[in-house]
Amino acid sequence: MKLFMSPGLPSINMDPSFRRKDKVIVVMGATGTGKSKLAIDLATRFPAEIINSDEMQVYQGLDIVTNKVTEEECRGIPHHLLGIMDPKFNFTANDFKQHASLAIESILERDRLPIITGGSNSYIEALVDDHPEFRMKCECCFIWVDVALPVLKSFVSERVDRMVEAGLVDEVRRMFDSTAEAEYTHGIRKAIGMLEMDEYLRGEACGINDEETQERLLQTAISKIKENTCILADRQLQKIRRLCSRRNWNMHRLDATEVFSKRKSSSRNSNTKSSGDAAPRSGAVGKETPVLLTAGVPRGPEILHTKPM
Repeated sequence: MKLFMSPGLPSINMDPSFRRKDKVIVVMGATGTGKSKLAIDLATRFPAEIINSDEMQVYQGLDIVTNKVTEEECRGIPHHLLGIMDPKFNFTANDFKQHASLAIESILERDRLPIITGGSNSYIEALVDDHPEFRMKCECCFIWVDVALPVLKSFVSERVDRMVEAGLVDEVRRMFDSTAEAEYTHGIRKAIGMLEMDEYLRGEACGINDEETQERLLQTAISKIKENTCILADRQLQKIRRLCSRRNWNMHRLDATEVFSKRKSSSRNSNTKSSGDAAPRSGAVGKETPVLLTAGVPRGPEILHTKPM
């Protein structure tokens, strides 16, 4: 059927198959950039729920090692795919695609906004680019939280120190099995911190009583955790850049470098004034993400209608 419209009147799509696409927000960024904090802040401005897209955080356990948000930090916002899987199994990108699709559907049915966040960019790619039905039904607004690597690496190093103070070693020790052959390629055992602590914990299990040797092994393990976390951040950043250049994604880049730099300077001044605040608070490990991070993000419904940066 051909529809004739008077001049000046908007055209109307009479195709019965036409439907307005549902909106989905995706918060991306390298490890340590404050994705979870930003996602939660955004979720307080909408009727929204959050879907975790970090592979290691999908698994049960190792909450400190994987840097999961605490119940307090969630601020009452429902989270999906967070700490739900048996740590022995592999949760693949295809698994995420299927589970995330169901979560998105249930969130939309409740007239709420799905916000996806996490560091496993292959998960996002599988959902957005390898899922024709998702592309047909949903329109994504991508927010890329970017921090200059030198600044981010310094922050990551400090975050690892806070995680160690909060009990990272004991957490890995509880999952460590000295009788088993070392295997760190499946499930949650792939998490940074497991393989790196292996030599130290094996020495401990073998009854090495030389405190100097054990301390050296521990410090070496911590250094490896920092190094490999920085390597991960670099790799994640490269992946995001490739996605920006190769995919037609509606990407909004939020440069948080200055905010992180100010936070570091403020923290340094605070530590100079008082050394009594050095220990992290329970439930706040590694989560001292700058509170001004949302300053460059469109507020309210604007975020769903802005052009990419």
